Amino acid sequence: MAPRLVVTLPPGLDGDAARDFARRARAGGASLLELRTDLHPTASIDPAALADQLDLLVAERGARLPQPWISAASIVDREEPHATAGRGNPLISHHAPHPLPTLQALALWRKLRPPPEALVKHVEPLGNPASAPRLLATQRALQNEFGPGRVTVLATGPLALPFRAVLSRANALEYVAMSPAWSSAPGQRLLDDAVREARRAVPGRLLRLGIIGSRIQGSRSPRIHPQPFDRIDLPEDAALGDLLDALLPFYAGLAITSPFKRAAAEHVRSKLKAVNTLVRRPDGWEAHNTDVEGARAALEALRRRRSTLLGSGGAAVALGLAARELGVELRALRRGELGDAPVQGAVIWTWPPHLPAPAHLRFEGAARVAIIAYGAPAQVIAREISQRGGVPIRLGPRWLIAQARRQRALWESAGL
Repeated sequence: MAPRLVVTLPPGLDGDAARDFARRARAGGASLLELRTDLHPTASIDPAALADQLDLLVAERGARLPQPWISAASIVDREEPHATAGRGNPLISHHAPHPLPTLQALALWRKLRPPPEALVKHVEPLGNPASAPRLLATQRALQNEFGPGRVTVLATGPLALPFRAVLSRANALEYVAMSPAWSSAPGQRLLDDAVREARRAVPGRLLRLGIIGSRIQGSRSPRIHPQPFDRIDLPEDAALGDLLDALLPFYAGLAITSPFKRAAAEHVRSKLKAVNTLVRRPDGWEAHNTDVEGARAALEALRRRRSTLLGSGGAAVALGLAARELGVELRALRRGELGDAPVQGAVIWTWPPHLPAPAHLRFEGAARVAIIAYGAPAQVIAREISQRGGVPIRLGPRWLIAQARRQRALWESAGL
């Protein structure tokens, strides 16, 4: 059975804004709205009005739960096992300050002795990704102790998201973020991704797919690839190698995007300088760069025998390979190599939108500048190009579709 999806009311929302958030959460597929006493002054919230929009889960964190919150709630979350829940179903939480071995976690819960009708929620930091299997062992142990329909085990931390996704298959509750703007704990999935999985996941498929990158909230990969497909958004300084090793037992394949394409190639000892696709094999990750297919599609659409390339990341590597195949002359211009003269002719822009372009960059002669991003990032880049005198040409969707077709074929070869 799929877990019930819980979104937390962000701090600073009350009155009409809180009710609108609850309405949007319900429309987006959420099952429960969490109210926490550490996030909201209790007098600022009208719990009955919110309960009219979405079932409430009220959580006592620091300040005591007021009676109006309890009366309006479907689930009452406390860290005191024997506190009276009131009208709502009881949920007993434990937030461990550090990772716990499974036997220690089980002993802790036996000591807590939650009442028979209570849900059980165990939360702890992920720690080293290599130790993540302990969380699955803890989940199984607590299910054996209290029953499978009662238990939720959650990991927290900047690398926790894929493991939360794996754990969610057997959890009673899944805590998700309504949007990338705010989440109640590090490591949460987006509501859209969890709902998409629930609606489209292939029954019986144990291994997952996912995309790893930084600032990838707008990625369309989860929309076009088989489910379950996880959007694994990481800090740019994440220890990628440790994470890739730890994910091998749980994922059939991974898409790799900026800024990790070169780091992934180095970690799996690929002969390629940059990779965007990993495929699970019996002896480890097999690396590919299907961006070459995307780059070929973009160059063919640009229809120029000579082009100037702005950027030197993973996309630039793929463009260089495709250009050699097609006989296209590609002149690479790194940031430090840009002079004062305007850039002319056909241009390909590979810089990500969050990195500002050099202030003196200008285009001349109605230079056609290809954009390989898509969605909102492509809009940002297009405005930048126009302001600098160029004509933006959006080729991101062509690139995405071409490389994704090849990715899917590779992942299917892994026995999805």
